[in-house]
Amino acid sequence: MAGIAGIASTNDDQLVEQMLNKMTHRGWAWREVLEGEKTTLGLNGFEIQEPAQSALIATGLAADGSVPGRCAQVQVTSNGFRLQRDPIGAAPLYYGWTKEGVFCVASEVKALLLVTQDVHELPPGCKFDGHTLERYFELKLQSPLADAPDQIARELRRRLENSVDKCIGDGNVGSWLSGGLDSSIMAALARKKVKTLHTFAAGLPGAPDLVYARQMADYIGAIHHEATVNTDEYLAVLPEVIYYLESFDALLVRSSALNYLVARYASHYVAAVFSGEGGDELFAGYEYLNGISPASLASELIDIIRRLHNTALQRVDRSASAHGTIAHLGFLDPEVVDYALRIPSKYKLYNGVEKWILRESVSDLLPKQILQRKKAKFWEGGGVEELLAEYAESQISSADFRRERKLPNGWLLNTKEELLYYRIFKQQFGELEDLSWMGRTKGAPVN
Repeated sequence: MAGIAGIASTNDDQLVEQMLNKMTHRGWAWREVLEGEKTTLGLNGFEIQEPAQSALIATGLAADGSVPGRCAQVQVTSNGFRLQRDPIGAAPLYYGWTKEGVFCVASEVKALLLVTQDVHELPPGCKFDGHTLERYFELKLQSPLADAPDQIARELRRRLENSVDKCIGDGNVGSWLSGGLDSSIMAALARKKVKTLHTFAAGLPGAPDLVYARQMADYIGAIHHEATVNTDEYLAVLPEVIYYLESFDALLVRSSALNYLVARYASHYVAAVFSGEGGDELFAGYEYLNGISPASLASELIDIIRRLHNTALQRVDRSASAHGTIAHLGFLDPEVVDYALRIPSKYKLYNGVEKWILRESVSDLLPKQILQRKKAKFWEGGGVEELLAEYAESQISSADFRRERKLPNGWLLNTKEELLYYRIFKQQFGELEDLSWMGRTKGAPVN
């Protein structure tokens, strides 16, 4: 994790410094700004990144992330910059042009808005030099494996263990733990690799996630921490969440608030955490997928994985980065993704059991109540449920909603809850006419 900012012109070091100042949360231990013949490029970093990253920027290449599968790069060329983003979109990268037509780039939108409102998101698996967009990787359907399910489960387990191994580093790592299947797998695998593992859960008093997370932490012998918040504390943090998240998408904000709070708590103990993000998309963990025909399931999973970059992965990145930590995505390691896409759909949804093959691969690793736990949305498991929707209903009249729901770019806000978030977003970023860079959750409810 690092903050990248660049302008394809010279003598703009002060402006690049201002852009980096907007992203000090992405790296405050050191900073380097490099002026080339036609460019000014800067990078914020952490001490744990300094040797590798400093060498990179000295040669005109700024990079965010060194973990396999997570990287955004900006390289100085003879004509400006060449950008590249990882295949899944775990690391963010945006670009645009100033009113004078100067190419510029940044890790977050808030930094880019200092120089332009012409904001574009670099798509995952793409390279861009300011003129030509080149796709070097594309998620697509794979030929299914012919192996027996027990063989598939063993190989999947091996790859998951390897993905966690790559991220252990010096052992100063913890795990966000909701008590759901995916985060529990990451925590259990990490616990085997470190002397001490800190786990972190968040929710309102009595939230199901707090109960399950505590059970899982006890089972693996982790040092467990709970961030229990009341309604007022939850609502008070929304402006911070929306500022770092850079979105007003209702379901994304709703899920990000608890993620932001647990990330803040974790930052007091560890420099990096494991996240279970990606497990539901790879292994068919969502309830609605039961209604999709087996023949269409593989294509649907590809579609929702492609949408991760500016929804769920944006939540994970911004929640962790806001507090100066790194979130490791064990399920989205390239070797795990490649294998998961080749697992036949019939083993992902088997006799009505979501993520069946994943459960089989870790059946010896988790207690029964965790292994068999059904998927719960982040805000449901955290005890939030309809709290935010009800609060928005009390704050926004139906007349206000009808008057304000259409945005300058033509989008229609789906609910009063989304309008509540948009009002906060507008106060922080202004009324932007172009929001094409912003993701919106598939299947979001409509008023």
